[in-house]
Amino acid sequence: MIDGSADIIALNTHCHLMLSDIRFQAIRAQGAGGQHVNKVSTAIHLRFDIKASRLPERVKEKLLGFSDSRITSDGVVVIKAQSTRSQEHNKQIAIEKLVTLINDATKVVKKRRATKPTKASVKRRLEAKKSRQQVKQSRQKVRF
Repeated sequence: MIDGSADIIALNTHCHLMLSDIRFQAIRAQGAGGQHVNKVSTAIHLRFDIKASRLPERVKEKLLGFSDSRITSDGVVVIKAQSTRSQEHNKQIAIEKLVTLINDATKVVKKRRATKPTKASVKRRLEAKKSRQQVKQSRQKVRF
């Protein structure tokens, strides 16, 4: 996925992501870990500015239109990865999350086509309603 020579991440056939567009910051991880967690910065904050990136305009617009809590009002994606003790592994996890988010923006959603129920299904539904009506009417008090 990552081309080591040029630091390019191939998202799909027509969309690439440059590692130079991504900023990483090592921070201290939260949660359990004993005394070690207070000494080392293994968690990663990934920051990706959508507007300043080299992505196609339609992908940028779709990303900015997402109602994702990881995207700030300034158009910056902030992803935190702290699931492992390795800083490098957390960095890879953060990149994978970013790639997934961008791939979601590149997908074209198929338009829904309205369909009509078949005559047989309408007939079955009406017959089921009639039989249910008869069952409920048989439970009522008998009037003389």
